[in-house]
Amino acid sequence: MKTDTELQQDVLDELVWEPSVDAAEIGVSVQNGVVTLNGTVKSLTEKWAAERVAQRVNEVRAVTDGLVVKLPGDSERSDTDVARAVANALDWDPSVPRNQIKVLVEHGQVTLQGSVEYRYQKVAAESAVRHLKGVKGISNFISINPRVSAKDVKHKIEMALERAAQVDAKKIAVEAADGKVILRGNVRTWAEREEAEQAAWAAPGVSNVQNDIRIVTAVAA
Repeated sequence: MKTDTELQQDVLDELVWEPSVDAAEIGVSVQNGVVTLNGTVKSLTEKWAAERVAQRVNEVRAVTDGLVVKLPGDSERSDTDVARAVANALDWDPSVPRNQIKVLVEHGQVTLQGSVEYRYQKVAAESAVRHLKGVKGISNFISINPRVSAKDVKHKIEMALERAAQVDAKKIAVEAADGKVILRGNVRTWAEREEAEQAAWAAPGVSNVQNDIRIVTAVAA
């Protein structure tokens, strides 16, 4: 097991190795396997990239992102310009329902509010504005509200599992209530477990998936 000092050096080395991150302005501290990133980056994209880099280092237990986005002079935009760009990006993305997302911009921090039916729509809204010039941060408060009952959600997931190529639907039990889905059962591979979870996320109104499926080397018939 690595010491905090060894882990700190591994994270620093990985940040230097990653071409999308300027590691010169990033500081790293580690305590009990928990990594804290501090310093400045030039864009929100770089901030998220640095966080992902730290997360992928072996033996990192958690990452706290204290990085501050400091835009270069030519990237600074007024909140009005940023809000207009965000609104246009949401309108242009076919995965985002029109007229269902409200936008608030304050000092480059973008807040998304509203409601959608599917999780992928919430994710798409954030992805649509993530790389916009002038955006320093995003708070995604979009809620996921189903138009179908929990019983219908459960049925749709069960049907999707039966269609899935790698999943033995008979080995998986599905529970659904108030937007939360719980999956239980046994599967043979990690890929099978992941495909079952993706099938659950694809159902309308699902805001949380608890995947309690276990991987066993031999599943009883």
